[in-house]
Amino acid sequence: MIEVRGLTKRYGDVLAVDDLTFDVEPGKVTGFLGPNGAGKSTTMRMMLGLDRPTSGTAVVNGRPFTAYGEPLHEVGALLDAGAVHPGRTGRNHLRVAARSNGIPVNRVDEVIEQVGLGSAARRPIKGYSLGMRQRLGIAAALLGDPRVVLFDEPINGLDLDGVRWIRQLLRRLADEGRTVLVSSHLMSEMQQTADRLVVIGRGRLIADATTKELLAGLGHRQVRVRTTEPGLLVSRLQQQGRPARRVDDHELLVEDSTAVQVGDLAHSWGIPLHHLSDLEQSLEQAFLELTSDSVEFHGAQDTTPQQTQEVAR
Repeated sequence: MIEVRGLTKRYGDVLAVDDLTFDVEPGKVTGFLGPNGAGKSTTMRMMLGLDRPTSGTAVVNGRPFTAYGEPLHEVGALLDAGAVHPGRTGRNHLRVAARSNGIPVNRVDEVIEQVGLGSAARRPIKGYSLGMRQRLGIAAALLGDPRVVLFDEPINGLDLDGVRWIRQLLRRLADEGRTVLVSSHLMSEMQQTADRLVVIGRGRLIADATTKELLAGLGHRQVRVRTTEPGLLVSRLQQQGRPARRVDDHELLVEDSTAVQVGDLAHSWGIPLHHLSDLEQSLEQAFLELTSDSVEFHGAQDTTPQQTQEVAR
């Protein structure tokens, strides 16, 4: 369990984290989201005692992280995959961490196998790719079999197989009753993996809800329909106060409705349907809507007209 209460961090005139309060519960994967510069990494550093809060507290299983004599038994973290001695081998890096935390050396080989480093663990870290460094960092986080794990952008540099592996790992850790906090900019991964989402912007809490609640509470619902009578169906739906528009000769989109509602209405009017589906709500769109006023760094907008593609579930 991670408990954050009134957490605030100032760097001179810059307010990096502003009175944050939230919990990260065991048995769930909690996604920690926010635009660049939102304060995510600073918050995670304060959880781990790497930065001192200006005010407020962050405790792990009821105690500050710095109160643990052998912290890897309690908390495992990956914040920066590059924070390693490049001249050491991966295995020796893990052996040093194990010895300093009273962890049996045979555990080193276990986590090396678990993260899939294999023979690369005996090579100097300076020759590692970013994905290999990520795997090494995850191995170090898992070394003490901790009850709490924190990962900052763990998918960076991983190939497709690695992405699938980290997704399964996060799910398994949560299913084992551990507390899992993961920061990522990949909304599609968070939508698949996270049970709960904590969203911050400009250092302040924007949302703290389950993924399902966040998706249901933002944007509007759409239904894709195919029928031989699109004009008639659009007309009838509009009479019912349900916005609908033609997409092509046989397809239409209905706003602010569900497939069940549209299907029942079409049946009552005797209008045949050849396809009917709720459109999947996108966490990316929900995130952009939530954080639209909190983005500090904007790229130039592409004014080239583009077609948007709807995804049906």
